[in-house]
Amino acid sequence: MPRNRWHRFALIPTITAAVLGLAAGPATGRVPGGAEPAGWVAGGAPEAGAAAVGRGAPYLYLGWGNPPAPATVMRATGVRWFTMAFVLSGGGCTPAWDGTRPLQGGVDARAIAEIRAAGGDIVPSIGGWSGNKLGPNCSTPEALAGAYQRVIDAYRLTAIDIDIENTDEFENPAVQDRILRALAIVERNNPGIRTIVTFGTTTSGPNYWGNRLIERARDLGADIDVFTIMPFNFGGGADMYRGTVSAAEGLRTKLMSVFGWSAATAYAHMGISGMNGLSDQREVTSPATWTQIRDWARARGLARLSFWSVNRDRGCPGGGVTSHCSGIAQADWEFTRITAGF
Repeated sequence: MPRNRWHRFALIPTITAAVLGLAAGPATGRVPGGAEPAGWVAGGAPEAGAAAVGRGAPYLYLGWGNPPAPATVMRATGVRWFTMAFVLSGGGCTPAWDGTRPLQGGVDARAIAEIRAAGGDIVPSIGGWSGNKLGPNCSTPEALAGAYQRVIDAYRLTAIDIDIENTDEFENPAVQDRILRALAIVERNNPGIRTIVTFGTTTSGPNYWGNRLIERARDLGADIDVFTIMPFNFGGGADMYRGTVSAAEGLRTKLMSVFGWSAATAYAHMGISGMNGLSDQREVTSPATWTQIRDWARARGLARLSFWSVNRDRGCPGGGVTSHCSGIAQADWEFTRITAGF
């Protein structure tokens, strides 16, 4: 099953943004003994405000697709969190936005400051499909953890997302293990950090490599907070609600088996990251379908809901699979508004 998102192949910075100072983000503390800190209530709704770390956080990508001003989207929809994409290798084991833009002083930092000034925050997505990844370029878990730490320190982050969909990372046992060992180091060095891994799926749940990732997270002591699946690109004509639910239930079963969790605890460690409108394989997720998925996820206490992407959250019926709109008829920012209700 292909896991690539077509958009990952176009990494052309095109945004302009107002120059803003970088605001400091909130800090939280991991509770000793594995208890969940505020905002991550197992099997239930999150607490209000910034403590609900990245629960409903659609992707915002500043590399292409006529990226909107995030504060404009926040005012229109009520969303407070964004997943900012993508941190890659800027050369060797050095992190950079899209591998080209600096962590500080560029459009990405200014967008983060704008989001925080409007009362929100971000989760960075490290990885993705296209571009040069940190996982293969950092030679040891310690070096990779250091690269992650540079991103955390740049923005005083409360959460990071490792998008491990590219085959150089996902289907490479040594790199999978390196990422998980690095995340274990990050968790020890940053009490309270929320660690998320995002990867592809089949309609029945994780494939061989996804199952390995989960099993090795247990074996290596990587206390991953959220395992997020990308339930799309199943094949043309798929029922996206049924396929998403089936994939998520497969993930739940796997987490229960590997960690010995109850269903409620497994759900509380799960996330869904969809693709609004047309997927790469022209599957259709309509606003009504996304609402169904959101309501299913909310009722079961999932930890995270995201989609690719805010850039595409504009209507263009007949527009095909493109970077700046969804390819279907919809109101602007409709998927973001639905996600804000998570």
